[in-house]
Amino acid sequence: MAILALGSGALFGAGLAISGMADPTRVRDFLDLFGRWDPTLAFVMAGAILPMAIAWQIQRRLLSPLASSEFNVPSTAKIDGKLVSGSLLFGVGWGIAGLCPGPAIAGLALRPSEALIFVVAMIVGMMVYRSLSRPAFVETLATEKG
Repeated sequence: MAILALGSGALFGAGLAISGMADPTRVRDFLDLFGRWDPTLAFVMAGAILPMAIAWQIQRRLLSPLASSEFNVPSTAKIDGKLVSGSLLFGVGWGIAGLCPGPAIAGLALRPSEALIFVVAMIVGMMVYRSLSRPAFVETLATEKG
């Protein structure tokens, strides 16, 4: 299974590098609607819809995954404050840095000095989130609020 994960990750990283989506300038130029707007990212996103639509259709017909014990598909479609605030935080960070996690990891091979800062900040943010969302911490906050 590790070989399959490595191969999938390498294929995804190659796709990001070939499409230019590991370049933060391309992402920032996509978001710059009134400046040097670059529509490339829209074409990449549109190009990803068809393969994912096919993959979801195949997944629905499978009784179990081919390389795992269970499917890791979100069980809820609920839109709540956590989803909206997380999405906003992700979007703002993506717009500022021009990177999201996938291109940042791929960037470690392409532009390590730029990507390393983002990846370290991302890991620290994940650790902070995990420590703040642990049940003991949440219970402490709820008790203090009273």
